[in-house]
Amino acid sequence: MSGTSADGVHAALVEVSGGGLNSTVKLIRFEKTPYPPDLRHAIFALFSPTCPGLEICRLNFALGHFFAEAALDLMRRCRVRPSEVDLVASHGQTIYHLPRREKLPGGANSGSTLQIGEPSVIAEVTGVLTVADFRTRDVAAGGQGAPLVPFADYLLFRSADKGRAVQNIGGIANVTAIPRGAALDDVFAFDTGPGNMVIDGVVEAVTGGIHAFDEDGRMASGGRVDQSLLSWMMEHDFIKASPPKTAGREQFGAHFVEELLQRGRDLPPADLVATATAFTAESIAFNYHKFVFPACSVDEVILGGGGSYNSTMRRMLRERLGELTILLHEDVGVLGDAKEAMAFAILGNETVLGNPSNLPRATGATGPAILGKIILP
Repeated sequence: MSGTSADGVHAALVEVSGGGLNSTVKLIRFEKTPYPPDLRHAIFALFSPTCPGLEICRLNFALGHFFAEAALDLMRRCRVRPSEVDLVASHGQTIYHLPRREKLPGGANSGSTLQIGEPSVIAEVTGVLTVADFRTRDVAAGGQGAPLVPFADYLLFRSADKGRAVQNIGGIANVTAIPRGAALDDVFAFDTGPGNMVIDGVVEAVTGGIHAFDEDGRMASGGRVDQSLLSWMMEHDFIKASPPKTAGREQFGAHFVEELLQRGRDLPPADLVATATAFTAESIAFNYHKFVFPACSVDEVILGGGGSYNSTMRRMLRERLGELTILLHEDVGVLGDAKEAMAFAILGNETVLGNPSNLPRATGATGPAILGKIILP
């Protein structure tokens, strides 16, 4: 998969046995393939509302080829032949996510979402059955189309004696709350706000493009949080909105970063990065106190995604979440970078078995849905 950070493709070779709540999952190998600069630049151009359909058409096939080659490269590294692989599951690259219902041309009242990376190309190039485009069925059923990882989070992280909040900090941050001894229907999940998206945008701006992200939170650690700017960011409507809710570049993309930089134009670069980092931590903590803790007794917060490796982020979260135990995915035996790619392998398995794998309580869909589209090899 490629997330909202749009920095590259995460590919996992996963062995899944069984299905449904009896599934067992083993990660064999994980690789991350960064997008080359020209491709990443072309993808970011798609996020503009004025982007022509011509470019979306071209990039849909370009990414299909890129995803297919990433899958084949991983197979080669593992000395696995395509004929030994049962399916490729591809989330794709989100370029627009508009799940809120609106009146569409022709009279329909619906949300919409668009992930590209043409699955027919993946199936053609790899010769492997491909499952893709997971969000759309949930949106068609009236849901937000995300988060879709709670089913996998439940399989990987449920505990009989500990309540857990599984917090992903990717481009966008999302939480899956799993009460101790929970049944699947007890699980709930939602996006808390930005993850690395705003931080990355600020870092790229203040370094003139030399750096794309704040490695280990080093820039943020040398800055001071500007409380006035942080208060302005926390007033964003999305932060305080009730779940189900999902976010993307529509809320926290270039336009938001530009206004942040304008409001903070007199601040040193390190202060801007520190304040953007604090915004992610503060928005996560706010959503926990308002929506998670009243509904779920949490003993452990398990961090995953790129932001989990930012030590300044972890410190800020500890300051805001009090006595809770904060762990990394690795502390409970799951590679954090690989978790979301693993999740879509799990969802792809459910799809070919004909099992629904969305959680209507998390997405707001009217009912269970079998996710994804199946492209035969």
